[in-house]
Amino acid sequence: MLACARIATPDGRLHELVHGDIIGRLHSAALALDDGRVSEAHAMISLREGELRLISLRGAFAIDGRPETEVALEAGLEIQLTRGLVLRVVEVVLPDEILGIEGPGLPRQALPGVCSLILDPQPHLRRGWHEGARWHAWCNGEGWSYRLESSPSPLPLSAGMAWTLDGVEIRAVGIPLDAAGQAPTRQFGGVDAPLTLVANFDSVHLLQEGRPVLTLSGVQARLVSELVALGGPVAWTLLVEQLWPRQGDAAALRARFDVNLSRLRRKLRAARIRTDLVSLDGSGVVELLLYPHDRVEDRT
Repeated sequence: MLACARIATPDGRLHELVHGDIIGRLHSAALALDDGRVSEAHAMISLREGELRLISLRGAFAIDGRPETEVALEAGLEIQLTRGLVLRVVEVVLPDEILGIEGPGLPRQALPGVCSLILDPQPHLRRGWHEGARWHAWCNGEGWSYRLESSPSPLPLSAGMAWTLDGVEIRAVGIPLDAAGQAPTRQFGGVDAPLTLVANFDSVHLLQEGRPVLTLSGVQARLVSELVALGGPVAWTLLVEQLWPRQGDAAALRARFDVNLSRLRRKLRAARIRTDLVSLDGSGVVELLLYPHDRVEDRT
C-alpha cells in the first residue's frame, strides 16, 4: 500500500522515492546528488491523479533531449538532470489503495515510507524518524509496521486500526490511489477576479480588480517569494531552510513556519483574497495555488 518509484543513479544504487520526496544537492534531499550543477531542490516526486510525476523546482531536466518541467514516471524512463548525470526509472509501483491516517485536526493523508506523528503544538505528520514522536510508522517492503512511544517492539499496521494519544483519536485508513496526493491546480466555478502577484523578495504586492493592493513584507513576503522562485511545490523543510538557515531544531522551525503561515492567511482573509493561495498539503508539501487566469511577476 505504498506508491513509489525506484530510481537508479549512475553509480548503480537504487533509491525508492514517494510523494513529496526531493531530488537535489542538499543532504536532506531524499535523493541527494553531490554535484555542483544540481540545484539544492532540483525536482520533486508528486502523486497526481493516480500517477507519480517528476516536477521541476529550481532545476531543469530533459527527456530524450527535450527540456521538460513535468513528466509521468514509468519504468525505463531516463531523466537527464545535467550533462552526464542521468537517472533511470527502474520500477513504478501504483497500488489501487495506499495507507493513510486521519484524526481531529489531522487531515486525511497518505503515509510516506517512514514517518513520525507529532502532537504538539498540533497533530501533524512528519517524514522520517523523529525521536520523541508519539507514533512512528514505516513500510517494510511487504507491508507496514508501527510503534507507539510506549511500545517495546514494532506491530503490524493496517487500515481500520485506531489509537487514542493524549485524547486525540488517530485512525489508519485506506485511500484510493486516485484520491491521494494532489490534483492539478484548477478553478471550479470561481468568481474571483484574476490575481496578480508581484514578488520582490523583501516585499510582495497582491493586486485584484476592485480591491486595495495588499502588500506583504518581512517573513511573509520572503515565504511567498521563495515559492515563486522555486516555481513549484516544495517540502516545508526545504522552505524553512531558505527562510531561517541553520536556526533552531526542526520542531521549533515547524512551529515558527506554522505561526507565519497563519499570520499570512489572516492578512489574505482581511484583504478578501483567498487564503489557499499558499497551500500546505497533509504530507508537508507547500506550493502557491494559482488559477489559470492568475499572473505572477518574478522580480526576486
